[in-house]
Order: sequence, then structure tokens, then C-alpha cells
Amino acid sequence: MKKILFLSVLIITLSCSNKKEVKHVAEISCGQCQFELNSETGCDLAVRIDNKAYFVDGFDIDAFGDAHDEHTGFCEVIRKAEIMGVLENGRFKASSVKLVDDLK
Repeated sequence: MKKILFLSVLIITLSCSNKKEVKHVAEISCGQCQFELNSETGCDLAVRIDNKAYFVDGFDIDAFGDAHDEHTGFCEVIRKAEIMGVLENGRFKASSVKLVDDLK
């Protein structure tokens, strides 16, 4: 009986603490310039999921070209991306970001 109880507690603990990555198609842009986030200075990559914006950890705002480019830059336009990661402590910890719009 003790073994079953211990095993049950272990399984519940592991399943609760295991943060599963989620995949979304979301808006992606500059958090400060486009999503009105002001908790950090400068320009930082952010995503908007379910009408709420989160700064992105794991990818730099210039990883997809010049952030200030007039037609494609994240400080100038809001783009669409397929993102994968975990929401943690009010930030999106990204493991994958793939732009899905056709801006060029």
C-alpha cells in the first residue's frame, strides 16, 4: 500500500511540474513599439497570444532582419509566426519561431 501511495504521489508531482511546450500561430512584433509593453527599455521581441502580449526569451528582435525596416521590421509592423514554447513567469520561453506571413 505504501508503494502505491508513493508511486501515485510521484506521478502526480511529475505531471504537474512538467511544463509542456505549446504551438501557436500568433502575432509577433516589438513589445514596446507595437504591443505597448513598457516594463523594459529599448526594443524587444514579443508575441501576442489571446490578446495578451508577452516578451520572448530565446530569440532576438533582429534575428529576422532589421527590426526598423519600414516594410518588414518588427518595430514597424505586426507579423504572424508559428511559435513553440512555454509561458513562464509572464514571459514566453520560445524554442521555435517561424514567420508565416509573406512580407518581403
